[in-house]
Amino acid sequence: MTDDVSSAALDGVLTPVRRRPTRVGLVSGGLGAYWPQFPGLLDQLRDSAVFVTRRFEEMGCEVVDAGFISDPQEASKAAEELRKADCDIIVTFLTTYLTASMVLPIAQRTHTPVLVIDLQPTEAMDHPNTDTGKWLAYCGQCPLPEVANVFRRSGIAFRSVSGHLHDENAWTRIGRWISAAGVRGAMRHGRHGLMGHLYPGMLDVSTDMTLVSSQFGGHVEVLEFDDLRVRVATVTDEQAAERVALARRVFTLDGSVKEEDLDWAARVSVGLDRLVEDFELDSLAYYHRGLDGEIHERLGAGMILGASLLTARGIPVAGEYELRTSLAMLIADTLGAGGSFTELQALNFRDGVVEMGHDGPAHLAISSKDPLLRGLGVYHGKRGWGVSVEFDVKHGPVTTFGIGQEADGTFSFIVSEGDVVPGPLLEIGNTTSRVDFGFDPGEWTDAWSSTGIGHHWTVCTGHRAKDFKAAAHLLGIPFRVVDGPNDL
Repeated sequence: MTDDVSSAALDGVLTPVRRRPTRVGLVSGGLGAYWPQFPGLLDQLRDSAVFVTRRFEEMGCEVVDAGFISDPQEASKAAEELRKADCDIIVTFLTTYLTASMVLPIAQRTHTPVLVIDLQPTEAMDHPNTDTGKWLAYCGQCPLPEVANVFRRSGIAFRSVSGHLHDENAWTRIGRWISAAGVRGAMRHGRHGLMGHLYPGMLDVSTDMTLVSSQFGGHVEVLEFDDLRVRVATVTDEQAAERVALARRVFTLDGSVKEEDLDWAARVSVGLDRLVEDFELDSLAYYHRGLDGEIHERLGAGMILGASLLTARGIPVAGEYELRTSLAMLIADTLGAGGSFTELQALNFRDGVVEMGHDGPAHLAISSKDPLLRGLGVYHGKRGWGVSVEFDVKHGPVTTFGIGQEADGTFSFIVSEGDVVPGPLLEIGNTTSRVDFGFDPGEWTDAWSSTGIGHHWTVCTGHRAKDFKAAAHLLGIPFRVVDGPNDL
């Protein structure tokens, strides 16, 4: 698993959230008929299984090892153990030939995605010195087509990685599935706050909360702005001053920032932390219009500082009631790719880039430099005033990622890979990045819009299409990638 998210300005300043570790169920096996025929083979294969376990533990996984199986009866016992363990993914290690009857019940009874791996001892056999017993340690790939065929006939999704124990290409591919399992775990166990109400008229943003739980798992907690109001009201002057001091450490403050606006944003930030803690939230989406400067309008306008600090710690917050994008931000952050709230801003045909970003919460850890706090007398299209975050994403490879929705309610993962490049940026208190997707900006915009994406998504560091594809595969939802213009 890789982690591209880091920021020197945040090291030792913001405490990252500690997530539930990815729970990997492991079962290794081979055909029991071999053991009496070839003494020493079973011990060698068990040693290989120990090596695999240690690699998973080095990834930070919690490994539930169901042991080494040699026949369908032992497979049945392993399946029951793994069923009870509530794993995020089951890894079946084919150490040598075994029958599909030893693998199928594990996939059927656990109701958990299965990754089949076969990792032979070395790159290749030493043929002149290899007898039948030694060869059998190299034939874990032999049953792979058998298992794949039976999975297909049983309606079970099949995924596999073939290689050797010290094959880093294979371990990169395995790591991608483990990262995807982390996403599955985050979604299955996640608690997602939804506070306020829909931005009037944003029909694409509207999301059925039941579909979130039914397709991804987890729970959507419906919150009132009053839940935030009562917590902000109890923030002390000392706590507000501490949060202002934190803001000054994390941000560069523009001269337009007013002290009273910064103090209010700090109080809202402390209250927001309490709200997240009290409701045990893993993500949050919010919006409230308000009127004439009343308290709810001021709360909504004061969210940006606290929301950005939470997002940088791994608890993503999205504005405009954008639940699907706050989920996308959580998925991106779980993969170690950051993920900042984004929409289209303009197309630059002269430089061949798409300019994108958003006002409001941002992922500070993926900023190209120290993020700026700018004071605004008006938020375009919204009520209120206060401080807002301004930066561009780190220059280099990025992936745009969003969750689309079909007419039947099915969610989909939608991605496109590009590169953030330097150049002139807006200075209006928004995040803005110039992204080069490798073809005409207008054609990219048409292709991207045709996928079913909403008008918000997240920008992530690194080229991550394969990572998001693996996560979609484990979650059982469609995956779409924009890598060139439409045919029309």
